[in-house]
Amino acid sequence: QVVAVIDTGITTHSELAANILPGYDFIVDTTVSVDGDGRDADPSDPGDWFTTGQCGGATGRNSSWHGTHVAGTIAAVGNNAKGVIGAAFSAKILPVRVLGVGGGDGSDIADGITWASGGSVPGAPANPNPAEVLNLSLGGGGGCSATYQAAIDGAVSRGSLVVVAAGNDNLDAAGGSLSTCNNVVVVGAHTSASARSSFSNYGSAVDISGPGSSILSTINLGTTTPGGEGYASYQGTSMATPHVAASAALTQAYRVAKGQAPYTPSQ
Repeated sequence: QVVAVIDTGITTHSELAANILPGYDFIVDTTVSVDGDGRDADPSDPGDWFTTGQCGGATGRNSSWHGTHVAGTIAAVGNNAKGVIGAAFSAKILPVRVLGVGGGDGSDIADGITWASGGSVPGAPANPNPAEVLNLSLGGGGGCSATYQAAIDGAVSRGSLVVVAAGNDNLDAAGGSLSTCNNVVVVGAHTSASARSSFSNYGSAVDISGPGSSILSTINLGTTTPGGEGYASYQGTSMATPHVAASAALTQAYRVAKGQAPYTPSQ
């Protein structure tokens, strides 16, 4: 099964290499991409660090390697006597880069959704590995835009399940940009004691919860640009979402193995 990680891109990691498919970088703005060019077939994460004041007055921080962490939760290699293991460790990851310094543009994210699910995006080559599951550990406020909804509806029509994070503001998820879209699975976060994580958004918009507190997964050790591989414990609905995406991939794989038709998003 193929799971698209629509995120910051991917870094080289021995726990991921065997399960990474060719992806794409959909970031147009080079001040966001910081890789020296616009859209191309290289979804590598060059780092999303920034200095204080660079991004709307926000306090500076080191690179997050967010997409690499999410990817490891889904499909870090299993049975190799090292590191961590992905919840669906036989799945393949399709890295789709839409987030960089300061976040990402809605049109880039929407095009990433379309392409990951096998749809056509002007200027981008056809995706030879359409994803059965799309993981979007990202979001914002303001409600679902028409651009997002059109991209999601297109993905669902092509047979993809779209799994999105509820958000980390301890607020009702009814105000989110992706959590208010139709045809998505909205994921909140819980602790190892099965209690709602204190940061997790909540409410009727949330469909399901996943482990989101103290989640150990793959990262890069570079503080700004990529360095060596490593591991780190993160928290957030961003960490809960890939647990649910991996579970969906496992369900699809089981049905296929049993000779049954895959679930459709409407189910």
